[in-house]
Amino acid sequence: MASSFDGLAKLVVDKAQELGASHSEAFLIRSKNLSIDVRAGAVETLKLAEDRGLGVRIFRDGRIGFAYTSDLGETAINEIVRQALANSEKTTPDEFNIMPAPGRQYDEMDLFDPQISQVSVEEKIDIAKRIEKSAVDSDKRITITERSSYFDAEYEVALANSLGIMTSYQGAYCGCYADLVAEENGDNQTGFALKIGLRYNELDPEKIGQEAAQKAVRKLGAKSVNTQKAVIVFDPYIGTSFLGIIAPGLSAEAVQKGKSLFAGRVGQKVSSDKITIIDYGSMPEGIASSPFDGEGVPTTKTVLVQNGELMGYLHNTYTAAKDKVWSTGNSTRNSFKSTPEIGITNFFIEPGATHPDDLIKDITTGLYVTDVMGMHTANPISGDFSVGASGIWIENGKFTKPVRGIAIAGNILDILNEVEDVGSDLTFFGSKGSPTIRVSRMMISGS
Repeated sequence: MASSFDGLAKLVVDKAQELGASHSEAFLIRSKNLSIDVRAGAVETLKLAEDRGLGVRIFRDGRIGFAYTSDLGETAINEIVRQALANSEKTTPDEFNIMPAPGRQYDEMDLFDPQISQVSVEEKIDIAKRIEKSAVDSDKRITITERSSYFDAEYEVALANSLGIMTSYQGAYCGCYADLVAEENGDNQTGFALKIGLRYNELDPEKIGQEAAQKAVRKLGAKSVNTQKAVIVFDPYIGTSFLGIIAPGLSAEAVQKGKSLFAGRVGQKVSSDKITIIDYGSMPEGIASSPFDGEGVPTTKTVLVQNGELMGYLHNTYTAAKDKVWSTGNSTRNSFKSTPEIGITNFFIEPGATHPDDLIKDITTGLYVTDVMGMHTANPISGDFSVGASGIWIENGKFTKPVRGIAIAGNILDILNEVEDVGSDLTFFGSKGSPTIRVSRMMISGS
């Protein structure tokens, strides 16, 4: 669809070319974000933020200059183009600093639900209140609401470059979040639930509240277990946490800099054959879907690990030129204030055929991990991690008692190779998703 920014983007590029750029690019974004937090039945915070701006990249003699502005007036635009040109004089020339030319057609994508903007703020406040009420009503042990939230965002993106790309799209998303505390006999435990999607009508505040309450209550009375080796089953949320370790290593930039645990391993086995990892920038209904990336390259589906074999890496235009391959459409921009980087889009482990209940029913002794603490300390270059954990103990195929005060440690590649089955329940938490995952053996450090 045409954007009100299209003409402005072309004007900026024309101005840059007129002032001496070899090539140039204009990136424009306008966004509006709403967040509502409710506590004890009353609105605690309500924030509405709007932002818009322009980022300009200038290419000249292998150098790149960048500048940005939130002022979209003619005088400010002329000044920011001159600033980008001046900045290009201070950067190091690099033969791989190139811009993408127009390629294949962009996918038609339905990313904008007009209902998100049409629904009143009062109705959105009511959604946040319903989340909290459903949690409290579901179990009397829910005593504290840390957060009961509704949030949404609308955005418009336009991009033009001097090689002929001129494109734009509009999108929106909305979501619910609950963070609760259950209390019993002096024991306090937290539980959370999150749902983000592109369709307002698909929000289910009651389900979010009840799920968060269930997660908090099921941890009450948790105790440690003895140090031992046992079968480990990772909840989908924990699977996405491990994806956070894996993602940086699948960036071609990290590989080219020698900072990836996957460097030099294309075509090799890096996990069990149960694991397939995909980045899917044009996935229908994906929260991170878009027709093009931060440089105007069409997004696509990239299979990174297929049945355990490493197939390749995520590329932007620069890394693709360096490796003499095509960009995978993974140039991401957090805002108009940043230059394109390599990032994930809709990033997930492909689901298997096994129902999650069937992953557990034949386990004699094991642990279903629901929470980890300290995942940010994991080393994305070596893959080593050591984290605190809690969950539910499994005996003879049944959940028996809550567990906490334990630690699990290892290397992410070793864990991937020990995966013996993957559930059918792919669940997304924002842009990352995982099914339930069963690992054959892992050391649990307990009491």
